[in-house]
Amino acid sequence: MNAITGGKLKLIQAALRLITETRSLTSLGLRELAREAGLNPNTFYRHFKSLDEFGLQVLGYVAEEMKAGVRELRQMADTSEQASRDTVAFVYRYFLANPAATTVAVRELHGPSPVLRRALEAQLDASAREMAEDIIERNLVSAVPPETIHEISRMTIRYILFRALDYIEKPHQRAAIQIETEHFINRQFRGALLDDLSESDILGLRSQSHG
Repeated sequence: MNAITGGKLKLIQAALRLITETRSLTSLGLRELAREAGLNPNTFYRHFKSLDEFGLQVLGYVAEEMKAGVRELRQMADTSEQASRDTVAFVYRYFLANPAATTVAVRELHGPSPVLRRALEAQLDASAREMAEDIIERNLVSAVPPETIHEISRMTIRYILFRALDYIEKPHQRAAIQIETEHFINRQFRGALLDDLSESDILGLRSQSHG
């Protein structure tokens, strides 16, 4: 996405400026986009074949920087707790610095365009897959099976996106949301360690922890 330049980049950035609390990506008109970008309306179809293709480019542009930053943090982490703490902090800071981009992602996940919904789902799945691969490669939760790590990663990515707008719109709750998200991730992995234990084994662990 770093290769996006010129009129194409201007149109994408114009779309992100025009997104508001009451407007979605699919509600923007071509003339409005072109005017905001300082371009001739006919320029749009020189860069994009359709509004859906434009939407795909916007979503890709939004995802690229955040994914790169998150992956770098995970690859430097020594423990799963550090990975979750650093990742959550980075992602929520990104949301706060890029509220329009975050709004686009949240809205289009349930928006009217099936093309954009599928594309966003694919991006979420790719982010979850990268998260799981990094955790496995770094051996951060060696006792948890790879398939379970992938499952938890998928849940984590969606949970973070689910809390995104609350984090942006409710400043007084930001610290709590960040802590809750870290707890959610850590509890998922700790709970996975109990998957193969019987109920009596789990009760035994509880009695030991209270003893």
